Amino acid sequence: MNPLLSRLQPYPFERLRQLHADVVPNPAYSPISLGIGEPRHATPQLIKDALVGSLAGLASYPGTLGEPKLRQTMSDWLASRYGGLQVDPATQILPVNGSREALFALAQTVIDPSQPGATVVCPNPFYQIYEGAALLAGAQPWFAPSDPARNFGIDWAAVPAAVWEKTQLLFVCSPGNPTGAVMELDEWELLFRLSDQYGFVIASDECYSEIYFRDEPPLGGLQAAAQLGRHDFRNLIALTSLSKRSNVPGLRSGFVAGDAALIKSFLLYRTYHGSAMSPIVQAASIAAWADEAHVIDNRAQYREKFAQVMPMLAEVMDVALPDAGFYLWAAVPDAFKASDTAFSRELLGFYNVVVLPGSYLARDARGFNPGAGRIRMALVAQTAECVEAARRIVHFIQSKVH
Repeated sequence: MNPLLSRLQPYPFERLRQLHADVVPNPAYSPISLGIGEPRHATPQLIKDALVGSLAGLASYPGTLGEPKLRQTMSDWLASRYGGLQVDPATQILPVNGSREALFALAQTVIDPSQPGATVVCPNPFYQIYEGAALLAGAQPWFAPSDPARNFGIDWAAVPAAVWEKTQLLFVCSPGNPTGAVMELDEWELLFRLSDQYGFVIASDECYSEIYFRDEPPLGGLQAAAQLGRHDFRNLIALTSLSKRSNVPGLRSGFVAGDAALIKSFLLYRTYHGSAMSPIVQAASIAAWADEAHVIDNRAQYREKFAQVMPMLAEVMDVALPDAGFYLWAAVPDAFKASDTAFSRELLGFYNVVVLPGSYLARDARGFNPGAGRIRMALVAQTAECVEAARRIVHFIQSKVH
């Protein structure tokens, strides 16, 4: 067996299952899960129709590069979404089977484990695929903590030069999971300067980019590069997905875009890895990327949901509206002695609501775990269910405080 497999840690939801294994939920309440970030709004009919209408595609092997029409549609979407951004569909875009597999595979393409101390820098807390991708590529992860004083952004300037010198890949997530923080242009400018100096690749995970609460949509990595005159997107790959944007997590469809040289190498890797997108998924993806009306409706549903839930929870918890995304990143009240695991267990037992301990989404690094004492709540269910969950959480906390 590959010895690197032994370095992988249990996934957060396996740890959550173990944490709750001996908890008996209160049967007086119907179960509500705010644990996993799985979109539960209705899948748009136009995507379903495109799937059904393209079943003839099952008779053909797909090409890894994807159909030209798909890549053109993706390029058109980037131009529309990011203020006229120009991305060549022939050389700077690749369809992928969801951003998760692409994040993992990109690390296998980029990392050279023969270099001493090969390092991958990750945010902390983070999406665990970053860590697993680094470990199985033969690199070591280095965790950069989010800072509550920076609206849970990361102080990239605080990463030591000795770390950057060995860094081959940097994962960034904007909007962030679980914090919802969005990176601004000055942060991108710093990272591009560091990338030029040390030669590392930046992988920008942007799968939450279309769920936001400001009037202005979040800045994207490619957009930032273009604004700073980096039109070749040197050493930058952006990854996005239809899962959250279009409520199709089961479709497994997204794309990567950026540096043509990296895309060329990634295509070679994917050709051998067998990562071609099904023709029927390509057809559904074309329909999804070409339509914005369902995305606007989806965003409105999240805005309404957060508008109802936030005031309730803010009365009893340290929690704020995120920049974007569908998570709330809340501090555990003092009555629980900062134990996010105790909060999660007791909330399930008394009120049958599942939330994810923040410490499960982070790693102990340099003496502390930046997720400890917080919980992540995924507001993915319908509004009424999320409001009911919030009501129960309020009662739960009040019962502890009083």
